[in-house]
Amino acid sequence: MRIGIYGGSFNPPHKGHVEAANKAVSDNRLDMLIVVPTGTPPHKDLPLGSPSPELRLEMTKNAFSKQKNTIISDIEIFSTDICYTIDTIKKINSEYPDAEFFLLLGNDMFDSLQALEWKDSEELLSLVTPVLLPRNIIPISSTELREKLPLRDGCDYISDVNYSLIIKNRLYGAKPNWDWLRDKAHKMLDPARVPHVKACEVEAIHLAERWNADIDEAREAAILHDITKKLDFNENLCIITSHGEEIDELKSGEEKLLHAITGSLLAKSMFGMSDAVTEAIRWHTTGKPGMSILEKIIYIADYSESTRDFPEVEELRRKAKNNIDDAMVMGLEMTVDDLLYRGIQPSTVTYGALYDLSKR
Repeated sequence: MRIGIYGGSFNPPHKGHVEAANKAVSDNRLDMLIVVPTGTPPHKDLPLGSPSPELRLEMTKNAFSKQKNTIISDIEIFSTDICYTIDTIKKINSEYPDAEFFLLLGNDMFDSLQALEWKDSEELLSLVTPVLLPRNIIPISSTELREKLPLRDGCDYISDVNYSLIIKNRLYGAKPNWDWLRDKAHKMLDPARVPHVKACEVEAIHLAERWNADIDEAREAAILHDITKKLDFNENLCIITSHGEEIDELKSGEEKLLHAITGSLLAKSMFGMSDAVTEAIRWHTTGKPGMSILEKIIYIADYSESTRDFPEVEELRRKAKNNIDDAMVMGLEMTVDDLLYRGIQPSTVTYGALYDLSKR
């Protein structure tokens, strides 16, 4: 049996790792590939803020999940000692005593091994055949990728499941790519609601620019504010209870408010959103006393975006540009009037928001 050994920090694993390994397996007619994410590498320290060993192992398994005859080994990942390749090879050799081993290496590691710069290099070379990984299949390194992720870039180089994991846990200081985030959010919506959400994002950007708010946070909140809107009552309650949250008994007509609560919960648990963003989503339907500027922006953007068409909308838009508190009062008062007209008692927090703004 011809077995390839592919070690590395895989921090994070990306499509270049997988494609290079596939080419090496094919070119060398390997029967099996053993991928070994390292714990404490001997030649360099892992960067500060690197994911836990458990997360790196999970991402490596995700990255290679579709590769046939491939094993992801945890032989090194949980070790607190420096992991030398010679020791790892001996352990694997004991499991497959009749196998022929091929050690897959990048250019620098290949050259340094050939120069006998590794621990017990001569013995290692007696146990394995070094294989130079093909270069420039997908020309990016993990270091370059880590630099891209905080800039909302790099998602194309990572499997979607791993990018989702990175964003959820905000690994490497990552911020979600805008197209990726929109795609995820829009797939959670009723298709008829997508134009509203797109327009809400545009309006949130304009309002954030006008009122010197964080534009990125406004965009994030606008994109995600309705992600649970299409869910029914029981589905929303399930999300709330699964997140360990409790709600007071709902009065008639308040069931539709649940999507604001559940949307904020999923924005945090699925997309790693900040408290500022999740709170803006949480209060975008009712308002609340003491609203932040971001919360006001999302409330007004949701109410006045370009697809909205009701008699007072132009006045609401004008107020939003001149005095956002005046716009909030108008929007809240219209909400109260509409609910009362339909025989629904408005939320107490809506009255609280109106009272708070009236004191200013």
